[in-house]
Amino acid sequence: MAAAGCSSGDASASVTVPTPSPEAAAYCRALHKELPSAVAGQERSDPGSGSDLTAGWGDGKIVLRCGVPRPAKMDDAQSKAIDANGVNWMLEQQDDGRPRFTTTLRKAYVEVTLSAAYAHDASPLAAFAPAVRKTVPGSL
Repeated sequence: MAAAGCSSGDASASVTVPTPSPEAAAYCRALHKELPSAVAGQERSDPGSGSDLTAGWGDGKIVLRCGVPRPAKMDDAQSKAIDANGVNWMLEQQDDGRPRFTTTLRKAYVEVTLSAAYAHDASPLAAFAPAVRKTVPGSL
């Protein structure tokens, strides 16, 4: 019997595949093809879903989901955001200490969840910026 929560693939296996609009899904499929093979020293290891809407690096240390719903926190004027190489990301700190970033001002929302080890490191976001800028147009 396997011990629950012990394998390195557990984080990536539990990734929920978003259900975006057809327009957003098309942007996400294009993004999926442009994503880097390595991010912050972590090799690409996509979640078991095999979906073009999810991607991962480092067995769940870095997880990207494209086509997620607009986070309610974006309505909060006090929410924090950062710019990483021309892409604006809103920060949400999760209860487990993992930071979650979601793109703003784009026609599809791209969400990146990082392990706690990257809590103060925006380099993974910078690695995604060229692909996001190329494939997911701004909404302004």
